[in-house]
Amino acid sequence: MNLKEAAVVALRALRANRLRSALTTVGIVIGVAAVIVLVGLGNGMRTGFNKNFGAMATMITIGKVTGSIPGGAKARDLKDGDVTALLNRSQAPDVASITPILGGKAQVHSGAGLQMQGEIVGSTTDYLSLSNRQVTHGQMYTDAQVRGKARVALIGSKIVAELYSGDVGKALGAEIRIQRQTFKVIGILKSDGQADDATLMPLSTARSFLLGGANTITTMIAKAASVPQVSASVDQINRVLSDRHNIRDASKRDFSVTALQSQLDEVNKFLKFLSLFIVSVAAISLVVGGIGVANIMLVSVTERTREIGIRKAIGARSTAIMKQFLIESTVLAGAGGVAGIVFGVVIILAARTIVSEAAPDFGVPELSLVAVVVAFVVSLVIGLIAGGYPAHRAARLRPIEALRFQ
Repeated sequence: MNLKEAAVVALRALRANRLRSALTTVGIVIGVAAVIVLVGLGNGMRTGFNKNFGAMATMITIGKVTGSIPGGAKARDLKDGDVTALLNRSQAPDVASITPILGGKAQVHSGAGLQMQGEIVGSTTDYLSLSNRQVTHGQMYTDAQVRGKARVALIGSKIVAELYSGDVGKALGAEIRIQRQTFKVIGILKSDGQADDATLMPLSTARSFLLGGANTITTMIAKAASVPQVSASVDQINRVLSDRHNIRDASKRDFSVTALQSQLDEVNKFLKFLSLFIVSVAAISLVVGGIGVANIMLVSVTERTREIGIRKAIGARSTAIMKQFLIESTVLAGAGGVAGIVFGVVIILAARTIVSEAAPDFGVPELSLVAVVVAFVVSLVIGLIAGGYPAHRAARLRPIEALRFQ
């Protein structure tokens, strides 16, 4: 019996028990579909994360060390002069831009008498681009307003929710009161999940009316010219500030420099590991499906013992019998793999539509051709493995014993 004849016989046997064959492939279908869907969700999640936070890969934050530093010296404040020095291309050529920030906390009051504790952020017009934040409604203050110490502000989504019941139209253009000073709301900041209680205003305004501090600042946000230049930028910032603060020992620095690139890399590693773990769990259903195929093939061997005996009695070789049952198990698993691919692709396409409309920032699921091919090949391999023992058992049957089987 050649391969074509064996395939025809195997397909006839499967068609004779359509319902049983279909139920046997359910485990394979679920396993293949689960692998495709979960790989797509994982890839989409990583892509969404990199899209939302990739711009932060070149971000570097500089802050004053809190508490005492080694040696007992008092940490110096960061000043405008530090910003000017870092903007000097001859001293820090890899630092593309930098903005100072003066921060503090205060009660924010609405005109209706509602209030909440919030973060006050005073900065320049570069703050949004360097901190990777956006304005959803209204506009950012201008350089002229910074120079003129204009009492204008942009507020976070949490302030809008608590003081204006989430009504953006009501919040935009309204007046808020902070420490007996009145500020006009000219913009609403997009939520970033962390600083949604922030009130952003010109640095000069924050100094003059709320936080004081003359030329001191709380933190600085810098950006490297490119991702490969982040490490060099960090070294240049450390060198420039150490010279300005008269620090010779790196362990006694009164400032901290943190590149967000390393943190983003760690998050990406975690997301990759999480995706692999979830896919591994989903692959268990493929194993379960393989056990189902093996079980049904054993039942098929038992039911067709007399048939096997007749074929052997008229000259069928053991290899032909084994070939027939291996083809049956492989066709079962392959059919389940094809159905699983169709099912998985449909789910991915439906999920893309739903996620792109409901939560586009989460990351739209991506169909992975590699996952489709690997899942299908694995289903075929499982079919071969699952049919191996039943096929071997069928091939070993003796014709006389098989013909006597009732």
